[in-house]
Amino acid sequence: MKPTGAVADDAARAAVEAAVSRETFRRLGLIVELLRKWQKTINLVAPATLSEVWSRHIADSLQLINHVAADSIRWVDLGSGGGFPGLVVAAALSERPGADVHLVESDTRKSAFLREVARVAELPVTVHAHRIEQVAQMLAPGTEVVSARALAPLPKLLELAEPFLTAGALGVFPKGRDAERELTEARKGWTLDCDLRASVSDREARVLLVRSARRNSK
Repeated sequence: MKPTGAVADDAARAAVEAAVSRETFRRLGLIVELLRKWQKTINLVAPATLSEVWSRHIADSLQLINHVAADSIRWVDLGSGGGFPGLVVAAALSERPGADVHLVESDTRKSAFLREVARVAELPVTVHAHRIEQVAQMLAPGTEVVSARALAPLPKLLELAEPFLTAGALGVFPKGRDAERELTEARKGWTLDCDLRASVSDREARVLLVRSARRNSK
């Protein structure tokens, strides 16, 4: 009998397969395959989550597509790490003409992984092996969506994403069980037009959508 986590992951894989095109599912499978290969030498995701990669990483990342405009094609993912949500987003957007996904990851080994996955899976991805602060002003114009997953508490995340939000991008930020607390803390320094949405992959998690963010005057 399979462990409970493995059963749930099989169910998540089947649900993803039913929800996307055959070509997108093929690309997602390549992401998982390469993740498992590279994880042996680089800590790309928490080891305990590797057996639940379809539920914890693929489905969790894929749901973000449902919160953005259907014609969105330019997306920037900050602190991409092991490629979530950035690589998954790129796989989902691959069939949209003009799709242009930028992954920002300063760790050179992780950025090498991201480039290899983008090459093998033929994803519309550009990887920037720089600190976010170094490339934000360059990438912000024309960006429609900016995302970040498990990068920083919300007040710091808003600072990093500010150039994109100011330029008109929608912020899409998966958050855990402390989402409400982080939002309360962030509002001490920011005026936000935002919503918290339920996560389809974790009943205690939320997806924070930030339409605008303005620093409060001191």
